[in-house]
Amino acid sequence: MDRKAQRHSHTKEQRMRQQLAQEAARLIAEEGIDDFSVAKQKAAVRLHAPNTHNLPRNDEIQQALLEYQRLFQSDSQPHSLQQLRQTACKAMAFFKQFEPRLVGAVADGSANKFSAITLHLFADSNEAFYIFLLNHRIPHTLDSQHLTLANDQVVEQPRYHMELEGCAIELVIFEHGGIRQAPRDPVTRKPMQRLSIERVEELIRLTAGSAEQIQS
Repeated sequence: MDRKAQRHSHTKEQRMRQQLAQEAARLIAEEGIDDFSVAKQKAAVRLHAPNTHNLPRNDEIQQALLEYQRLFQSDSQPHSLQQLRQTACKAMAFFKQFEPRLVGAVADGSANKFSAITLHLFADSNEAFYIFLLNHRIPHTLDSQHLTLANDQVVEQPRYHMELEGCAIELVIFEHGGIRQAPRDPVTRKPMQRLSIERVEELIRLTAGSAEQIQS
């Protein structure tokens, strides 16, 4: 293959990769898909490229998602994010003794009306937290989440699901030592951003004016 043909092939691959990232972002924003891998595969099917090996990285999809929200959801997404953060603060205040930290889309600002609020909590044990829920008669379901630590070790953590004010809440339980080592973010592969309640309240104050202006 000559250089001109190589450049054409490379440009075509880049264009397809960009289109896949944009379609995956649209699926996340409009259809509530919260798994980037699922969004990639569905995007590939929608674009008639189900067998492509040129799938975009998670950070490329994240960037496309933020751009999609800026272009097509600027009248609704900031308000949804503000409401989710306010609800997150209520949940964090309730679970204060477990040193809650907000993570995921609600923390990084890419959340939409479909997003769950994800908190990392730190307890003596999973059993201790379970007893807390029973004592407070909080309806919940339980499964687990696989997370990758900074040393690439994969761990399985208990995860509780519940609702507050119509919002889905996910509580991932760690032992106390887990607060010192944040898992890798599945998007950036860097240590996950964990926000304290004070930081979330600060973000709410900083963005309150713009969110109210959009809704007015």
